[in-house]
Amino acid sequence: MSALPSISPKATREGGRSLHKGQQTKAAILDAALALASQVGLEGLSIGALAEVTRMSKSGVFAHFGSREELQISVIREYHNRFEEEVFFPSLSEPRGLPRLRAFFERWVRRVSVEIDSGCIYISGAVEFDDRPGPVRDALADMVLTWHKALGRAIAISVQEGHLREDTDPQQMLFEIHGLILALHHDARFLRSPGALDRARRGFDFIVSHYATDKAPKPTPLKAPRKSASRSSR
Repeated sequence: MSALPSISPKATREGGRSLHKGQQTKAAILDAALALASQVGLEGLSIGALAEVTRMSKSGVFAHFGSREELQISVIREYHNRFEEEVFFPSLSEPRGLPRLRAFFERWVRRVSVEIDSGCIYISGAVEFDDRPGPVRDALADMVLTWHKALGRAIAISVQEGHLREDTDPQQMLFEIHGLILALHHDARFLRSPGALDRARRGFDFIVSHYATDKAPKPTPLKAPRKSASRSSR
């Protein structure tokens, strides 16, 4: 039996550099695609438009994604990854129950506040694809539902910890909290209404007060995110 052909160290290094460069290029394209989608929506995103923004050839962009649909789905996933990094993972350092739920909401509000000029992919994408079945809509819905499940779980744990009443319906409370975010985005981005952020926070406090028990801990300043925080729900 003949031996397998050996791969020279030089070829290995060159292959590694090539792969690393390709990953860097794709990451740069995704950055540009996310910025573009925030301005023109997922529907406005195309291989041609992205090639123009990145000053690459259409074939160069196409080589990384293969189709407009795959590009849109990649942007949705990248947006979700960044949302998790800014909102979900840092909040896991807060105590279980209501403190963590408060952290989820506060960091969510802060993210909306910086998206007033750029737009939220979750919200704008829902408007674009609410009646358009297909892989892009499915990917977007999966990401939103993943976040909703995390919030619903935080509400349920708050009940278990005795911070919220036993008769609290997690789905109902989640619906009310999400409604605040939608109203915030509408009033802050579309109406440019001053004070929208404060109203959203007061609305959350009102919702919590309706469900809270005497054991509910008082709000405290958010802890700084820990770099080594585990990416698993507790």
